Amino acid sequence: MRLRSIQLENFRNHRSFFFEPEEGINLIYGHNGSGKTSILEAAHYCALTKGFITASDGECLSFSADYFLLTALFESSSRKETTVRVSYSKENGKKLQVDGNEVKPFSLHIGQIPCISFAPSEIVIISGPPGERRRFLDNAVCQSDRRYLDNLLVYRRILQQRNALLLQLSQNSRGDTSMLAIWSENLAFAAASVTAARIRFLADFFPFVESLHRELSGGETPAIEYRSTIGKLQEDVPESELRERFLERFQGNERQERLRGQTLSGPHRDELLFLLDGRESKRFTSQGQQRTFLISLKLALFRYFNEKIGESPICLLDDIFSELDGKRTVAVLDMLEGCGQALISSAELKESPVGGGSCALHYLQTTSSTQNSET
Repeated sequence: MRLRSIQLENFRNHRSFFFEPEEGINLIYGHNGSGKTSILEAAHYCALTKGFITASDGECLSFSADYFLLTALFESSSRKETTVRVSYSKENGKKLQVDGNEVKPFSLHIGQIPCISFAPSEIVIISGPPGERRRFLDNAVCQSDRRYLDNLLVYRRILQQRNALLLQLSQNSRGDTSMLAIWSENLAFAAASVTAARIRFLADFFPFVESLHRELSGGETPAIEYRSTIGKLQEDVPESELRERFLERFQGNERQERLRGQTLSGPHRDELLFLLDGRESKRFTSQGQQRTFLISLKLALFRYFNEKIGESPICLLDDIFSELDGKRTVAVLDMLEGCGQALISSAELKESPVGGGSCALHYLQTTSSTQNSET
């Protein structure tokens, strides 16, 4: 997959900006405030309908603007072109058009434009709370498995309904409990589908992580462990067994859940552990080791998607030079060279951004205009 061009209008600090990246590696450099990260975020919006930086759509508006508009032209490996338009206004909210046709819900677009991002703030995937790791896992599986996103949305809807009923029962102990058994059974089916897909993905994905991390770290041994609220799970556990175990757990927790007013087990409470040489990375490794683990995860996604869906993802790497020493920077970029398109932002131009290879350079001045790049 390749981004041929993108137009930003009233998006963050770009009032009007047009960008045409080259094939292969593109280095976008300039002083802070020139809008480098905004270009990457705009591309992410067009690929996945949201930015990789935690912010609401309204926060992406240029100062005093009432709307933003992003228009991107993508080209697949088979030369098929796709035009994506993402617009947002305070009055009408966010809208998505693909080849001129409005797309609803946005989830139908996920996976059509494979995309991998890296930003320093994403270190929370390694060091932050469990929700950050679940979000990383869900986003990864969604781009490679269409059914997973559908099942995940179904699970969330059923969970919301069951939690609403539990809250009612927590406030009225004499309330009607006849519907709880039905919601528990429905939730067990949905939970089994989500959990089975996560386990399958991790089994297929981890060999890519292991190989890349050994290259980047110089021999450290990584591991990924999935901890379910229903206990230890084998890779080949059948969904029928998962359904039974989830239903048993819901029934066993019913009294406590009615008191608390919420569902206490299920995929929404599972944990993903990243281990390095047998120790939990979040607790026992340095910031440098955690950054290397995160980059290994992201590059492993690139290779996994390329093999799984037969389409090279677009790589969006924000300020990656500040996260790596010179040796590892060259190693990462050597891995990217010849493997599709990458957009990389940097506050400064490195003398040798790519180890012996070619790199398209794009300079951004502090005040951007309709065409403000040099290649």
